[in-house]
Amino acid sequence: MRTYLLVVLLGFSPFIQAQQVLLKQLSENTFVHTSYLQTDDFGHVACNGLVIRNGKQALIFDTPTDDKGAKELIRLVQDSLRCKIVVVIPTHFHTDCLGGLQAFHEAGIASIANELTLELAKNSQMTVPEFSFHKSFTFKVGQEKVLIKFLGQGHTRDNVVGYFPSEKVLFGGCLIKEIGASKGYLGDANVETWSKTVKKVKRAFPHVKHVVPGHGEAGDSSLLDYTRKLFLSLI
Repeated sequence: MRTYLLVVLLGFSPFIQAQQVLLKQLSENTFVHTSYLQTDDFGHVACNGLVIRNGKQALIFDTPTDDKGAKELIRLVQDSLRCKIVVVIPTHFHTDCLGGLQAFHEAGIASIANELTLELAKNSQMTVPEFSFHKSFTFKVGQEKVLIKFLGQGHTRDNVVGYFPSEKVLFGGCLIKEIGASKGYLGDANVETWSKTVKKVKRAFPHVKHVVPGHGEAGDSSLLDYTRKLFLSLI
């Protein structure tokens, strides 16, 4: 039995809560999806992705952390948003980005990622995205464009960001930190280039209104400034 809790409160964004996934509206046509990952070093971690819709189509950045959560998210988008998911885009090769990728493939949903993500996912024995791009890619959802760019190394060697120009929403993924966050997991990071990469992100998208980090609360461009300063100390 599918059980969803839809809550709409005056002054607050509506959200849809399933067993494994929370879907919360950010702007008119963007929704943050959140699932959870149990880690040895950081405990039970909330992990964000983004759903972008236009018309009857939807694009998803990052999968939930496992296939069970991914199946829930697919149903939520189809049943509650009434959209067909046309593509899923993992923003790097870690579990919090593509841990549920197999469920998308089984549902017949195409996946595309940075060409290096395919290589790293294969080497890590993760499910590998089906298609790749080199440095940048533009995908059309309904009548609107979504931009995907690799602007340099940071959290990982392959991390990309996504931008929805019509609503000025940036999905920074794990490259971007929420305000007050620690440096987090650095096992695959390039801390020497991280701050420089975020500077390039800010320069590439100067009119951004909403910024979604890989973990924690969304905000505005101050998340970019916070992340830059956080990693300047490691250079």
